[in-house]
Amino acid sequence: MKNLKKGVVAIVASLALTLTACGGSSETSSSSAAGGETTASQGGEINLGVAYETTNYDPSSTSSALAMGTNWHVVEGLYELNMSDYTTRNALAKDAPVKVSDTEYEVTLRDGAKFSDGTDVTSADVVESFNRATAKGNIYESFLTFIDSVEAKDDTTVTIKLKAPFSMVEKRLATVKIVPAASTKDEMTSMPIGSGPWKYESITDSKITAVPNEYYNGDEKYAAKADKMVWDVIKDDTARTTAAQSGTIDIMEAVPADNASMLEAAGMEVKEVDGFNLPFLLFNTAKAPFDNAKVRQAFLYAVNTDMLIQNNMSGKAKEATSFLPESHPNYHKAATQFSYDPEKAKSLLEEAGVKDLSVTLLTTDHPWISDLAPQIKSDLEAVGIKTSIQSEASASLYANNLDVENPTFDLALAPGDPSVFGNDPALLINWWYGDNVWTKQRTFWQKSDPAKFAELKALMDESTQLEGDAQQEKWNEAMDLISNEVPLYPLFHRTMITGYNADKLEGFEPIGTTGLWALGVSTK
Repeated sequence: MKNLKKGVVAIVASLALTLTACGGSSETSSSSAAGGETTASQGGEINLGVAYETTNYDPSSTSSALAMGTNWHVVEGLYELNMSDYTTRNALAKDAPVKVSDTEYEVTLRDGAKFSDGTDVTSADVVESFNRATAKGNIYESFLTFIDSVEAKDDTTVTIKLKAPFSMVEKRLATVKIVPAASTKDEMTSMPIGSGPWKYESITDSKITAVPNEYYNGDEKYAAKADKMVWDVIKDDTARTTAAQSGTIDIMEAVPADNASMLEAAGMEVKEVDGFNLPFLLFNTAKAPFDNAKVRQAFLYAVNTDMLIQNNMSGKAKEATSFLPESHPNYHKAATQFSYDPEKAKSLLEEAGVKDLSVTLLTTDHPWISDLAPQIKSDLEAVGIKTSIQSEASASLYANNLDVENPTFDLALAPGDPSVFGNDPALLINWWYGDNVWTKQRTFWQKSDPAKFAELKALMDESTQLEGDAQQEKWNEAMDLISNEVPLYPLFHRTMITGYNADKLEGFEPIGTTGLWALGVSTK
């Protein structure tokens, strides 16, 4: 592909889009309105074709790639990550956190900050948003266990007290998005209100529409520079490609590698960015024989991952040699490697005393995931594991098979990418192996091997109080431990391929995680 460009992003944590009209040209003039309100450069319409779907847009609980991607434009944290490089910038916060002591910080809100309904953003909204995110059992809780309390000092200042020193305060504060304290759960789930440059106009199962937030007074670089932004939910790869070729969408998420040349022929730019996004095998460690790490390892040795990459991903992925991808700045080659070795798989099963094993492989119905299942079934059966495949929509798979009172499933194949929340290794590791939903009601590793779970937790707790080489060493130990225990483990890390209309759009930059980041993008 002569125009295929390659980019590498520093990664660090899981998730389809239909059709809409093309936008027009824009005029570029900026001015600040009275009362601190900002009138951004506007004109035209930006149309995005997304690859995932969801019904939960709640900024305090969603993990959907679609909702995360749209919320980036609508709701703000005290700090925000630039998703192209994971640097942190002030958002609702006026300045960097003021360090009062090793375990106390103060953050002041930017002057005149308002939500899109015109109400002032206050410290009470910040406190309530943190209370929601840190609530017991909430999916974000593991990101924020270092926080002891968040309290209002005055109307525009909050005091954040920590349980212990923490070296990545600003990055983790960015995971919490601020919405009005009076917002109900239903309101946040269906169409949240934020203080970002865009505000939701409508949300349906197939289309999300946003318009400029006239009250936004943050960094002009990220202001809305078009009249409308529309995300079309087109889960099918072929339909999404057709929409891009026809000009119905200006940006296409998750371009299949084999379709890249079609988009280039239609005049689109196609770019690759190495990413964290991955398919994982997840085991029910509460059920024999998956409570034995040797058995779990045997499954990984049995899968010919390189063949999956070549045949199903057209070579646009890299076999996992660690929990983190090789492009990640904190990458460490793990102690245990799972290069294809069916004889090793057979040997491990024999050591574990496992014979005549029959399993059901659950998978999500994401096309690129379900397409992996037939070869995995063939590979497993080649080492004596009789395998049947059961494919379901993500919501159904988790609700009906994993997140139930007495789960009886064997193992699951699903996609995941917590790098939508950030790229520090402690965040990524805790997403799947911390004291949260993944270990408590999916892998059950916390109960099946409490000693190893506690060992990993101690490494994570220590790492977040350290910096530099000392911190990296703890993360290396953690990645080694995970590669030995594998209650859940990646098969490979995907290269994220994005197509966009460079003749129409100004300022768009593809990213290495799921979701599309179009802050500050304008039409020409």
